[in-house]
Amino acid sequence: MKAVICKEFGPIENLVVEDMPDPVPGPGEVVIDIKAAGVNFPDGLMVRGEYQMKPPRPFTPGNEIAGVVSAIGAGVTTLAVGQRVVSLCGMGGFAEKVCTAAERALPIPDSMDFNTAGGLMLVYGTSLHALQNKAKLKPGETLLVLGAAGGVGLAAVELGVAMGARVVAAASTDEKVALAMAHGASIGINYSNSDLKSELKRLVPQGVDVVYDPVGGALTEAAVRGMGWGGRLLVIGFANGEIPKLALNLLLLREGEAIGVFWGAWTQRDPAGHAANIARLMAWFEAGKIKPHVGGAYPLTQVKDALADVMQRRAHGKIVLTA
Repeated sequence: MKAVICKEFGPIENLVVEDMPDPVPGPGEVVIDIKAAGVNFPDGLMVRGEYQMKPPRPFTPGNEIAGVVSAIGAGVTTLAVGQRVVSLCGMGGFAEKVCTAAERALPIPDSMDFNTAGGLMLVYGTSLHALQNKAKLKPGETLLVLGAAGGVGLAAVELGVAMGARVVAAASTDEKVALAMAHGASIGINYSNSDLKSELKRLVPQGVDVVYDPVGGALTEAAVRGMGWGGRLLVIGFANGEIPKLALNLLLLREGEAIGVFWGAWTQRDPAGHAANIARLMAWFEAGKIKPHVGGAYPLTQVKDALADVMQRRAHGKIVLTA
């Protein structure tokens, strides 16, 4: 099989695609023929050696895949050869095949194409866990999404709408704001040509209830200043590269909360909760409540272009690699 190889930490330009032995499943494992793999910000950080987990080299990045089960190890009774699945495989997803624990492979409906499935788990899983399990978003509340046209941002917009919230979409270009509005946001703010703090005060004078923040930097404080009483800040990540330093009096004055969201670790600590969330997402997809937007599909050989789109925040929706 062909696989993307990171031989040493460094620029994504150093990645290579090479032939590797096909994986063989051990007890409790399955091999999946990969049809699509989600490309995510942490993948680029891991290649550059900037992620909190630093795997031994060489390694194949890619945590999120969709495909078809092609081989089953001893003791696996929940899956069958030929079954269509998604999986968080940890690493190894930027390849033609991957071996993963059977419990980490979950079925997908026949109505879902592989590109959609390959880009769904991480962004929608993160956003549902954040909004439902951590912020406990309620119908009628106002949700502010920063980076609203990126992978996790656009997922948060759709899920906020599905959960009955009024969504304020904030993004860096008019085109990105328009995309978020097309996916259900009620209010749009371009924070590149306007002041986020002032626009929130004008458009949502009572303050927002929940802030979904995958961006970081100066936008975080502006968003927190736009929170109302009892507001909740969801700390998703720092796509602009700057970890913000927040004055805690801003939370005190609103009796607000700052909540960290580490979805990947949660899926391992609560696999039953994760499976329930994925099942809910699949049901919402079939009901038409969410319509994942794949902004680009690249062949495996163009992994550098795919990662560059994500790392340089050019992506609209989700980017996937296809086998």
